[in-house]
Amino acid sequence: MSYVPVPRPAHLPERLTITLWDFSWYVRTGPGEPFEDLDRAFAEAVDRGYNTVRICAMPYLLFGSGLDTSALRLGSLGGAYGQRVRWYDVGHPTVIDGRAHLLAFFQAAKRHGCFVIVSSWEYQQSSSFAEDPSWCNALMDIEPEQRAEAQAVALADLIDFLAEHQLDDRIAFTEIHNEVQAGHLADGLTGDPDERVVALRPRLERALAAFHSRHPNRPVTVNYARVPVGAMRGIPETVDVLVCHPYVYGVLGAFIDRYGLRGRPEAFDQTPAEQEILRAGSPKLTDWAPDQSWRLTATIVSKAEIFVHDWADAEAVDRWLYRHYPAWEEEMATTLRLWLDVAHDWANQHGVPIVFGEGWIGYTPRDGRFEEGPIGAEFCRLAIDESLRVGAWGTIVCSNAAPHHAMWDDVALQRQCNEAFLTGTPLRPAREASA
Repeated sequence: MSYVPVPRPAHLPERLTITLWDFSWYVRTGPGEPFEDLDRAFAEAVDRGYNTVRICAMPYLLFGSGLDTSALRLGSLGGAYGQRVRWYDVGHPTVIDGRAHLLAFFQAAKRHGCFVIVSSWEYQQSSSFAEDPSWCNALMDIEPEQRAEAQAVALADLIDFLAEHQLDDRIAFTEIHNEVQAGHLADGLTGDPDERVVALRPRLERALAAFHSRHPNRPVTVNYARVPVGAMRGIPETVDVLVCHPYVYGVLGAFIDRYGLRGRPEAFDQTPAEQEILRAGSPKLTDWAPDQSWRLTATIVSKAEIFVHDWADAEAVDRWLYRHYPAWEEEMATTLRLWLDVAHDWANQHGVPIVFGEGWIGYTPRDGRFEEGPIGAEFCRLAIDESLRVGAWGTIVCSNAAPHHAMWDDVALQRQCNEAFLTGTPLRPAREASA
């Protein structure tokens, strides 16, 4: 008997305009930080045309670990490490009551008429911002085969907690975890990313079943880095939403390959980086580390990538990307369209809606402006049009369109893209007609 997906709750918007607040909504709460005032952050989101926020709700920490989270101490990765990396540039240490802060977040969402996609980054980097390794250890102590199911149970408990406070109506849907093939959720599985997608399926099916047994009328899913076009057979048949993150990379991928920023540490060659993109006086990669070694387990971002983002001249990186972009422009647009077509075909065949919760080009150093500049902004517009073309239920302007990124200040772009998506009005034909 084929699975019948849980339908979209009737009270949710016809289309979701999503801003990605990840784990930053609880990590970046100190003085002057973007989430010091949650009401202000939500008000700014609504002003830009958003109706949905996607977050790591730290489910296992709050509802599975057994740790005392009434005085949760959070901060940076130590000194200047990660301070020029997007998402990692925590300015001030902070102490929060984890469950109380979760309630405050959902209460603010309700006041501002916003909905929430509940997810988890716990097996990617959430715990790396904790003062001590207890959260990380609690996660890693779970056998890899049981990690997804443990997340599902914790998420089910989290929803019960929100329901007790009449806040569960804010939930758009639930994700077992973020980018399941790209973190410690896939530990123990070998092969390339497509092979991991297929191998993960039994773990994810058990997790989805565990969640459905607790909340049979709430849509739940998992999500995937990029669109796993070579492994769509690995997506469980029991998801209620297809969620993919179409980071096309293209020219950014060429940059990553040029300097060996991902993969084995020995792939990084510091000499050309020093000659072409690093700031004067940069240390050696081997000398650049967080304040405590356990943080290297708690985050999946490679040491070489953090090092280059911390020590690169951001304008030099932008110049590299602009200089090489023409060779990649057509391929990047083609990749986006192809991936979205594949997602549409799978979702249509399985009778589920599509959501793009992250994506487009990829992330550059914190002070880089390639995706915030004219080429990146035009790619955002293209992606909005393509999201409309494939009938997506939800999409983003860009992963960088959030309070903790510079693109947040480009109010006009966000309003334009969100209005176009909400009204179903493509952007590119409109501009061409007015030219």
